[in-house]
Amino acid sequence: MALLNANLKPVDGFSRLTKEKQIEYISSLFDNPARVRRLMELFSLQDAEFQKRFDEFSENTVASYPLPFGIAPNFNINGSLYHIPMVIEESSVVAAAANAAKFWLPRGGFHTRVLSVTKKGQVHFLCDASPEKLMAFEGELENYLQIRLKPLTGRMENRGGGIRKIRIIASNDKIANYYQLDADFDTVDSMGANFINSCLEEMATGLTEYFAQKLPDVRIEVIMSILSNYVPGCLVEAKLEAPVTLLAGIHPEISPEDFARRFALAIEIARQNVSRAVTHNKGIMNGVDAVVLATGNDFRAVEAGVHAYAARDGHYRSLSSIDLSGGMFCYSLTLPLSLGTVGGLTGLHPMAAFALELLGNPSAQELMQIAAAAGLANNFSAVRALTTWGIQKGHMMMHLSNILNTLSATETEKVLAREHFNGHKVSYSAVEVFLKKLRNAGA
Repeated sequence: MALLNANLKPVDGFSRLTKEKQIEYISSLFDNPARVRRLMELFSLQDAEFQKRFDEFSENTVASYPLPFGIAPNFNINGSLYHIPMVIEESSVVAAAANAAKFWLPRGGFHTRVLSVTKKGQVHFLCDASPEKLMAFEGELENYLQIRLKPLTGRMENRGGGIRKIRIIASNDKIANYYQLDADFDTVDSMGANFINSCLEEMATGLTEYFAQKLPDVRIEVIMSILSNYVPGCLVEAKLEAPVTLLAGIHPEISPEDFARRFALAIEIARQNVSRAVTHNKGIMNGVDAVVLATGNDFRAVEAGVHAYAARDGHYRSLSSIDLSGGMFCYSLTLPLSLGTVGGLTGLHPMAAFALELLGNPSAQELMQIAAAAGLANNFSAVRALTTWGIQKGHMMMHLSNILNTLSATETEKVLAREHFNGHKVSYSAVEVFLKKLRNAGA
């Protein structure tokens, strides 16, 4: 199947076509239109109502794109047991999380807590008044806006949330006449993007009208009103803690004390070296993103906020830290997570709803802690592997199935390959050579 013309011409009104017409058009671009149509059929849900719901999540939907929905069992989080749903395509991530959960289950498990829940948004505007002149109205403006926004914030306030603080920030040292109306929000169990943006747009109107009355000679120009995905005021901590002696058996040839020393050195390298820190934090996000996806949350927002937080002191660093004082192994992770358990896809996507049910229908704060525990679990397993037997041994064994499928191995060949590579290093070329020898012997 090949694209007939790589120099495609623009198509007008694609979004106004029916789904069938969209598929017909896309199929016509290929040398085998029937195969393309068949592919779209294969990756459409059998239940027409469910598929219609999926079609409406986004625009120009011609099919669905399945990802593995896995379970990492046996997570002891603050004394409660969880089987954590994870949506991810990368080999070994679910296995690594489950392995860490199993290892720590009899050693006290994961200790988590929410440190803060404040989310943020800004109205960005230009004003030709001095900071001192504007700041003199800050308290009165905040009160005015809080009252003005009551029709929008009432329901959120009834659930315990709302607007916590509104302030004026002068940034005219960076951009001429530039200010921000900076607002703190608590959105309780919702991620709150639509709520925050609606409030900010109303604040922008209120800001303009307020200063038109108070300072009629001052020019206010609102540039934009938008939430921030940087949420350093919405923090969660996850921790693994046990006497170093309880790490015995982590590797047959490495003492628990030496393991702890090597592990701590790996964390210090990730703290100091940006090249290592990026991959280190990616390993944390393997677990976090998998839970975020499984529960219908916005992993792009989470990723952006987390990586900005990792660079908060001007140097991109590890999100996790370690303390070996007093003969204890104390490994912890702190990261910003803005998650929701109501609204958005959490109820509309049937698998997201199921994932939340499997977790006991957690609050947003509980889900923050579960996601952080999954991130710390994946990170522990990765650093453990790196500092002992190497990352490729376990990862490539998990990747073996993908290689075998790529090389169109039969079920018999897969069984023989798994037996062979149980004691041999896995690589694409090694598997290719093994299958070639196997097939030549049977010819």
